[in-house]
This record gives sequence, structure tokens and C-alpha cells, in this order.
Amino acid sequence: MKHVSSSVAVLAAIWLLWSGHYTTLILSFGAGSIALVVFLSGRLGVLDEEGAPVHITFRLLSYLPWLVKEIVVANVDVAKRILDPSLPIQPQWVVTHGDQQSGLGLTLYANSITLTPGTVSVDIQGHALLVHAIADDAAAGLETDEMNQRCVRVEGADAPSHPQEPLDFEGNL
Repeated sequence: MKHVSSSVAVLAAIWLLWSGHYTTLILSFGAGSIALVVFLSGRLGVLDEEGAPVHITFRLLSYLPWLVKEIVVANVDVAKRILDPSLPIQPQWVVTHGDQQSGLGLTLYANSITLTPGTVSVDIQGHALLVHAIADDAAAGLETDEMNQRCVRVEGADAPSHPQEPLDFEGNL
């Protein structure tokens, strides 16, 4: 039930912000649309922990300022590499492991890597991510494991360390 009510609240807020019209007719269209979307989402079975992740809302709000700072720092680094030809560009593949316990947590980690300029998550196998990095500095940033641990905290679980299984990312290289 909390997923239904949170979905209704989010959809209503989005509808009200985007429509900008508050007449009875428009509000009734909005209410009808929201009811239809929530009903269909419930029938499709997507109103669950991952479809409506209300359980991570406050932890995510504390993670976002750190992520924005990392994005700005990485943007400055990439801009310097573009503008100064003496700075090295050393494209490389890096395999990093995510300690998240759910698909939502692992997706948050992979998307955070991709949002940070200079790195792109290319593939996921189990808990291993294949990442393309523009330079040694970007690859070294993944090795510090700070982003991984912050994503684990957003997920809200004590994540076990996953065994380093043999990986076959050859098709992507």
C-alpha cells in the first residue's frame, strides 16, 4: 500500500508542476490519468521496492550532493584534458566490483559511474562492472571504492563482499 500511495503522490506532484493549469477539468484529467497509471502499474506488478523505492529516499538525498560534487570535479578534469594537449588521455578498460545486494543498488552504482565524466559503465556480469575510463586518474578513482560504498549505504544494507568470479568481458573489448 505504501508503494501505491507514494506513486500517487509523486505522479500528482509531477502532474501539478508540469501542467501549470489548475482548472477543474484539467485536475480531473490528472486524477484520472494518475488512477489509470497506478492501476496498470499494480496489475503489471511494478509497484514494488524497485519500482517505487521510497525506502531509499532520504539516504538518496544525502548521496546526491556528493555525486554532484564528483560530477563537477570530473567535468573540470575532462575539460582540462580537452583544452590542454599535454595532459594524457589513456583510454582503458577497468573491471570493478559492486557490493550492492539488489538490482536497484547495482543500477545506482553503474549509473553514478556513467554520470561522472571520464567513465562509462559498459557491461555488468553478476556484481562485476566493465567500465571504460578516459585516463589513469579516472580508473584510479574507481579503485578507491568510495562511490561503491556510498551506493551501498544508499541501499541501506550491509553488503557482503562478492567473490571475484572469473569474468568474460571479451565481447565488449
